[in-house]
Amino acid sequence: MQLFTTLSRSVELITPITTPKIGLYACGFTVYDYTHLGHLRKYTMDDILVRTLRHAGFEVTFVQNVTDVGHLSSDADTGEDKLEKGAKKYGKSVWDVAREFEDYFFKSMDSMGNLRPDVSCRATEHIVEQLEMVKTLEQKGFAYVIAGDGVYFDTSKDADYGKLAQLDVSKQKEGARVDRVEGKRNPSDFALWKFERPGENRAMVWPSPWAERSFPGWHIECSAMAMKYLGQQFEIHTGGIDHIPVHHTNEIAQAESATGKVPFVKYWVHHNFLRINGEKMSKSLGNFFTIDAVVEKGFSPQALRLLFASAHYRSELNFTWENLAGAQTAWEKLATLFLELKQELGDSKEELQSELAHEYAKRFFDHMENDLQTSEAMATLWAVLKDPALSRLDKYALLQDFDVVLAFGLDKLTRGKAAAIPDSVQKLLDARLAAREAQDWVRADHLRLEISKLGFTVGDESGGKQSIKKSTA
Repeated sequence: MQLFTTLSRSVELITPITTPKIGLYACGFTVYDYTHLGHLRKYTMDDILVRTLRHAGFEVTFVQNVTDVGHLSSDADTGEDKLEKGAKKYGKSVWDVAREFEDYFFKSMDSMGNLRPDVSCRATEHIVEQLEMVKTLEQKGFAYVIAGDGVYFDTSKDADYGKLAQLDVSKQKEGARVDRVEGKRNPSDFALWKFERPGENRAMVWPSPWAERSFPGWHIECSAMAMKYLGQQFEIHTGGIDHIPVHHTNEIAQAESATGKVPFVKYWVHHNFLRINGEKMSKSLGNFFTIDAVVEKGFSPQALRLLFASAHYRSELNFTWENLAGAQTAWEKLATLFLELKQELGDSKEELQSELAHEYAKRFFDHMENDLQTSEAMATLWAVLKDPALSRLDKYALLQDFDVVLAFGLDKLTRGKAAAIPDSVQKLLDARLAAREAQDWVRADHLRLEISKLGFTVGDESGGKQSIKKSTA
């Protein structure tokens, strides 16, 4: 299996440190607000990566952090604390906000069918590990203290600093990419540990060797927790492309300086952005959407997953409600066909019968194992459905095989579950069924009209049953 790694800017063959084990660390969510579609894309593609690695025969330990301690809102060491910001916004304590949005994050992941990580680690529960790492860096001469401010990493002591982002540190200026902090030796130096300033009265503080009330910098948590669960060197680290120039660059610097082992991570996997109608997602623009908004509009999480799989993880993807509607139609077509095959052939796992089916399987998994070429893999899936030379049993077996990594949940489908039915529509549907059973045809027709206004078409089947599907118009 091959993956593109940002470190070399090339696609490389995956060679584990200890075959067949793979350590994979995914930068997790900062739990100060709702998980949105941009997050969903990144973590869904992480999920497909983990599943593909396991299908390829690797034993993956999947670790993902929960950033539940407030790092500062800028990439540098200034700005408003994100957890404090969320607490003010929602009128709750930082602890309550952190737990509420952590729960919402995992609810969103479950809705998408994403695997839970083998280890989910909260930053607030690993303060000791973070402090030990900072103390090690100070003892080794890589850190210095700015009185009243914090402990900083001295990037001039790391000859390879910036290698991930291919930064020219000599040209970096304060006040441009990096904000000015009085007392920093170099513009690229970054905070390992911060001190509470007079009058701040922060909710999240811990005692440290340098200050009684202090808190970790943003970058230290990932290095400390990744090494706790995966060792001082491991295989794969994922994140967004916005993490390349600062967060992941600083992770590498502090980890390799603390342990003396290079590389900290062999393969850096970075996901590109999701755009909304061609624009960056922003609440001020009214284009900040969650999984709840998707379902409330009558779309299924599987359709969103299919849309994400239609583009390569390193390419930008533009989300519109129109292209999600197209994905919904495609999903319902796929789900309907699978259900027909399931009803005809049964629930058992089928084996490929023909040479042609084996060729399709090889083509599909070659695409997946070549840097997750999901769009090409999906094209192969649609080709399977259209190919008259394949038997229905082979098509059923191939869909079962493909779903091991695509994870649409085909094996869990039951009749009537191909389309996502919002609660509001389901209540109208139930009321209509009751009206029909009472032979109140006027009310039944009225409820059909109400359901139609919400974008669904109701059909009446034998035995008094109702069918429902998303309207195409």
